[in-house]
Amino acid sequence: MVDALRPFRHPALFYRGDTEYLDGVIPYLLEGLDRGEPAAVAVPGRNLLLIEKALENRAAEVRLIDMQRAGRNPGAILPSVLHAFAGEHDGPVRIVGEPIWAGRTDSEYPACVVHEALINNAFAGRDLAVLCPYDVGALPPPVLADAERTHPELWGLAGPFISARFDPDGVRADFTRPLEAPPGAVERGFDLGQLASLRGFAEIWAARHGLRRPRRDDFALAIAELTTNSVLYGGGTGVLRLWAEPFEVVAEVSDDGTIAEPLAGRIPPSAKTLGGRGLLLVNRLADLVRTHWVPGRTTTRIHFTR
Repeated sequence: MVDALRPFRHPALFYRGDTEYLDGVIPYLLEGLDRGEPAAVAVPGRNLLLIEKALENRAAEVRLIDMQRAGRNPGAILPSVLHAFAGEHDGPVRIVGEPIWAGRTDSEYPACVVHEALINNAFAGRDLAVLCPYDVGALPPPVLADAERTHPELWGLAGPFISARFDPDGVRADFTRPLEAPPGAVERGFDLGQLASLRGFAEIWAARHGLRRPRRDDFALAIAELTTNSVLYGGGTGVLRLWAEPFEVVAEVSDDGTIAEPLAGRIPPSAKTLGGRGLLLVNRLADLVRTHWVPGRTTTRIHFTR
């Protein structure tokens, strides 16, 4: 499978401490810059400052992106960060992307792992490299084990080597398990006739649970996109569930549709394509998107911080 991905490269950098981090990242970036390859760095804020300082006068040649902001929702990283930068260039491109760090929540982590697995599909065959650092001093062993399954190549003190555990399709299956709504969730079934009123209902509910504008408008818009998708592609009907957690409001839409393309909502369709942008918009609006699908059933859950 690794050969099929070439010339695309997607190594994981296992590092401990700032010195190992910079020893892995900086030569990788400088090598690309010396070859005239466009480069971007999307990592958490503290590490972004480390890299910018270490690059010195060459920092201006690199696109610097705070992953804690741009990648808060892991589902937005591919369309809004990686694909957005790669799409600006025709030739070889180098990116450092660090989507997983010690501050990620238990809800965010599965979406991060699915993102790492899908990178392999998104850029297969493209002359592009995405280096993903993993802090072995801060991340637990199961996270590092997952990294071995989502990256065909591993970098560490012993040098680069092929991951014997590389299995991105297996990872996607393991981390897209059924999502269970809490018992107290508000539930509304819908079809075409309820779409307009459902959006207004969701907006009023969100206001009662402390979500302020403009995020309340984004919440209602995301629900409108998901419920419309259910009517158009999910058998004509669906179920909306709403509930509040201590620091966020959550909505979930289930229907009888099947997602045939794992990259749906992560790769922008061509300009000539009509439709197909609803899930992309949802990923850009929400703080977190989780999706579970099996043939004949799809559930999409969105989180908005209050």
